[in-house]
Amino acid sequence: MIKQIKHILKAILRFFFLDLEIPRVYRKAAKQPVDKNKIVFIEVRFPKITDSFRLLYDALCSREDLTVKTHYFLNFTVSLPAYRKRVLAAVRDMATAGVVFINDASTAVAAVPLREETKLINVWHACGAFKKFGLSTAELLFGDNAKEQKKHPNYNHQTLVTVSSPEVVWAYEEAMGIPSGSGVVLPLGISRTDVFYDGAFIEKARADVAAAFPMAADKKIILYAPTFRGRVKEATSPDKLDIGAFYEAFGDEYVLLMKHHPFVKKPPVIPEKYRGFACDVTKTAAIESLLCCADICISDYSSLVFEYSLFEKPILFFAYDLEEYFDWRGFYYDYRELAPGLIARSNEEMIDYIRHLDARFDRNAVQQFRRRFMSACDGHATERIIDYALN
Repeated sequence: MIKQIKHILKAILRFFFLDLEIPRVYRKAAKQPVDKNKIVFIEVRFPKITDSFRLLYDALCSREDLTVKTHYFLNFTVSLPAYRKRVLAAVRDMATAGVVFINDASTAVAAVPLREETKLINVWHACGAFKKFGLSTAELLFGDNAKEQKKHPNYNHQTLVTVSSPEVVWAYEEAMGIPSGSGVVLPLGISRTDVFYDGAFIEKARADVAAAFPMAADKKIILYAPTFRGRVKEATSPDKLDIGAFYEAFGDEYVLLMKHHPFVKKPPVIPEKYRGFACDVTKTAAIESLLCCADICISDYSSLVFEYSLFEKPILFFAYDLEEYFDWRGFYYDYRELAPGLIARSNEEMIDYIRHLDARFDRNAVQQFRRRFMSACDGHATERIIDYALN
């Protein structure tokens, strides 16, 4: 009974905030004219400008003719009154902005009755199309039901959604409820991947990683970067990687750097005896820097494998819970056909593969994967997105 009451109260609050208050506040602020030179960035989850925005943000801030504003909603990390205050401040800024950038789902942004003079551009935080999201998850355990998603959508009024290749346009249209062929989802590339074509950035990334982790200075790097399990609020990280077995097999040649998903608050602890070989770099190294430095990447269902394919190096997929994850969230493509590397159920399979890497690594498979899913990520995505935004 108490649970039902809470659910009803939550529904009433959502209706009041999304259907009444946000539109009212926006329309009042929209009585002022649009400033075409005003740019608004909205971070939905994080308290700082993240990698999806960084290159765009820096480029636009460097221009004296533009006014750049930033807003941080801090979903799931602040109280409801604080969240409401943050959102409404952003709504007022959106009302007179020429361009609004987002990089995630947001019912609050979607609730804004956007005026025609404003462009709403979603530079999505992931490349390719791997695990399902949005409306694609409506009948799966991970997602809200279709009725709720359509009542309070996450992706209304978007002018542009940038993606990494023509191959994946259909998946984003499906997930976001965007009409097929509407021209809203375009393969202009993913801005943050431009750094992987910047020689100076790559050189600095390698120097920074070597300085931060001296244990890696004279050894090759295995990067373990899994996605999270469960829902965002209670996200956990898998703990099935056998650090001891990897140490015994590769301790003389490699180090193991472990980068957990930012949603995970309590990642698995590395046993003290292996801390000269393995290190949790979740809070101390950016994923872009790690991808530049890694000689091998082990992931599971994370979209970072699309980015790593730009380096055409070995990718291993530790999918010990594949059937369970498929039932939970699902994939846009057949997982076994998609993965351009070993799909492993056990640590032993991965260790054996790495031991025979020269014979078993299929670079051609990674190159085909890259061409299929990353063709628009050529080092100039940021330029194309800015050109679209300002013209």
